[in-house]
Amino acid sequence: MSSPVSAAGGHVPVSRDAAPDPYLPGSGTDAFTVDRYELELDYRVSTNRLSGRAVLHGVTRMPTSAIVLDFTGLRATKVQLDGRKAARFSQRPEQLVVSAPSPLQPGQQFTLEVRYEGNPSPRRGLWGEVGWEELSDGVLVAGQPNGAPSWFPCNDHPRDKASYRLTVTTDAGYRAVCNGVLQSRTTRSSRETWVYEQSEPMPTYLATVQIGRYGVLELETGRHAAPVPQPVAVPAALADRARAGLSLQPAMMRTFIDCFGPYPFPGYTVVVTEDELEIPLEAQGMSILGPNHLDQDWESQRLIAHELSHQWFGNSLTAASWQDIWLHEGFACYAEWIWSEEAGVMPVAARAEAAWRGLAADAQDLLVGDPGPQHMFDDRVYKRGALAVHAVRLACGDLAFFALLQEWTARHRHGSVSTHDFILAVDRATALDTEALLHPWLYEEVLPPLPVR
Repeated sequence: MSSPVSAAGGHVPVSRDAAPDPYLPGSGTDAFTVDRYELELDYRVSTNRLSGRAVLHGVTRMPTSAIVLDFTGLRATKVQLDGRKAARFSQRPEQLVVSAPSPLQPGQQFTLEVRYEGNPSPRRGLWGEVGWEELSDGVLVAGQPNGAPSWFPCNDHPRDKASYRLTVTTDAGYRAVCNGVLQSRTTRSSRETWVYEQSEPMPTYLATVQIGRYGVLELETGRHAAPVPQPVAVPAALADRARAGLSLQPAMMRTFIDCFGPYPFPGYTVVVTEDELEIPLEAQGMSILGPNHLDQDWESQRLIAHELSHQWFGNSLTAASWQDIWLHEGFACYAEWIWSEEAGVMPVAARAEAAWRGLAADAQDLLVGDPGPQHMFDDRVYKRGALAVHAVRLACGDLAFFALLQEWTARHRHGSVSTHDFILAVDRATALDTEALLHPWLYEEVLPPLPVR
């Protein structure tokens, strides 16, 4: 990690008290929002050397004398604020502080350009290593929940969503896969440049770059045709295995469109790495799998369905606070159960009963609606969150339930959501006392009885 530096020899005493997320108090701020990131990255695989230029277009929400960005492990070399060539800045271990020549007022637009360099590496924390990670022959970026600052300066808060332009130059023979739609690919000498445009608003943790010796195949949709492009970036040696392992994904896509409403992005890319991965990863418009996730058994197929469903629950509809992560994981787990029934593997009711029995045998000392940062990825958040969704379904009936889900995803498309928002949505769509129904599942430690019709 680079040591703190200052372009003008002075430390800027700025606090980040502007309502950061309580689960990640050192990340993000409400002092300003970023509307757009334009990232230009030049990366050399053999040396893990990254040179970057980030242009942030933002607007302040409260008076401030400095723009404080999340940024770690890399060294800023030059900063411009609103075109001024030598903006004063200082660098702390996990922040870049840019001083304004005069205080910025609420509603004031700004453009900030940061040039930086270094050898990126993951951040270590409660959730293991997250961020920019070297593979055996390439790069994987897993940003959830706070890995984005390991490769670009940002306002790292899940509710600060922006559009992106990602330009990646790397060695010839490697493909750079990023969020959004590929705009161009150019070759010059031994270097190739890939440009992607991500128009739909995206939180920083879902931004990604995947680099590897990838070819691209299109899944055969056949009778399961879904109106969404589904390319797969995969090493040539794994192409047949990927095609077989992902053969049901188009049917999953159709099922989820029927259940949740229109797919929220222009396409859905799956990247299959050469390295085996502990767990699959999600990014906006994309999932990243290891070859160990391509089997035909239920465990692999449920993970493929889980990551796909996150495009609705987590990527289009993003929790405004990490406290409400059950809105991502509970719904994605329930989507697994929906696919299980659709594929003829096991009915939803049987999946719910199995999950309930597992939870009943486990410790009951967690509030799913506020699990705390150490337990936000606890399996109980997934399973009990899914049971909360199931309880709503049984209470209101299938017709009202799926109409509710489609209204939920449409009303908040590409936005930020909270548990309170979901309770209001159910109240609007049904005659249920939603808060009374969900409170035991989300805010009491003792497991409620298994929901049944």
